[in-house]
Amino acid sequence: MIPYGKQSISEEDILAVVETLRSDFLTCGPRVETFEQEFADFVGAKHAIAVCNATAALHLSMLVADIGSADRVITSPNTFLSSANCSAFVGATPDFCDIDSDTYTMDLESLKQAWSEDVRAVIPVAYAGQSADMKGIAEFARGKCAIVIEDASHGTGGGFFQDGKAWKQGGHPWADMTVFSFHPVKTLTTGEGGILVTDNDEYASKARLLRTHGMTRDSNAFQGLGLDSLSLGEQGPWYYEMLELGHNFRITDVQCALGSSQLKRLPHFIKRRQEIVALYNAAFADIDWIKTPGIRSAEDKGFISWHLYTLQIDFTAIGKTRSVVMVELRSKGIGTQVLYIPVYLQPYYRNSYGYNPGKCPNAEHFYSEALSLPLYPDLSDEDVKKIIAEVLELRH
Repeated sequence: MIPYGKQSISEEDILAVVETLRSDFLTCGPRVETFEQEFADFVGAKHAIAVCNATAALHLSMLVADIGSADRVITSPNTFLSSANCSAFVGATPDFCDIDSDTYTMDLESLKQAWSEDVRAVIPVAYAGQSADMKGIAEFARGKCAIVIEDASHGTGGGFFQDGKAWKQGGHPWADMTVFSFHPVKTLTTGEGGILVTDNDEYASKARLLRTHGMTRDSNAFQGLGLDSLSLGEQGPWYYEMLELGHNFRITDVQCALGSSQLKRLPHFIKRRQEIVALYNAAFADIDWIKTPGIRSAEDKGFISWHLYTLQIDFTAIGKTRSVVMVELRSKGIGTQVLYIPVYLQPYYRNSYGYNPGKCPNAEHFYSEALSLPLYPDLSDEDVKKIIAEVLELRH
């Protein structure tokens, strides 16, 4: 069976984990800091704060930016639930603008049309690994006094070409914070895990605090309020203070050891994914009932870290429903997936915010035709040829 996504674990990865299991620290130890620094250096960011998953990283981005109940946050509907849920977690109103019909990422003109005075943040999603028009979005949003948080959960290690230069996601000037996911089907994995990167010192400091219950052992930050009568002024090695109401979003040393090992292989992962995408694109380019993913500009081609390969298929033209197609491909040993149902059509969003079909027509049309094919580094060329052949046979 060829799944639609799969992790790539090497002997070196296994040895890195085993070494950590034999060490003095399984969590809150040196491997967390090491991985954070390595990842920050790789993407070109000043700070990296590793957490238990990308949902937690998105939640932290809302907290450190002081987004709250009076605020609205606009994201793409073509994403996993977390990109919108993070704003609901802090009492803000999640809202959505439509996607570009070729790249399936946030459309700048739709963002402008969806804007209202209470928007405080925008979360463009790097769907399948490809960034939206980050410069255009940032210039517009910042002109309206809103911040930009790029959800690059799909795009670890990737980037885009802008103003004559290649920029990495997480290391460009058009996002105030960037979030990545390390789920097993993503480009780099820590098993579960995520990370928030930023150049903003205040955001980073607050994210580190809130990641661990809002608790600190840093004596320079102590306030001592209400504790003097209990401790008699003594602040021994046991002493800590909770400064804010935080969360337990910590990641383990075991996970970060795997992350550091995987980071060494990330360039290979990206290159192989690009090779597979090129094979798919060439095979499906002239098929009238298939639409291949577009890219924002020709210069971006060599910089995208592809997480998904999503076709649009005219199921009416081939006389089969998507469910029938998925079952047929599975019977041939090929797994596929549908990504994503527009978030605002989920019952929670319809019931809570009154969203209805028709809000984002491009996203709804894309969803009706979307089918993601297998894409992961360990796919062989023979696997890819088989997948292509079976997809082309769907019309017969």
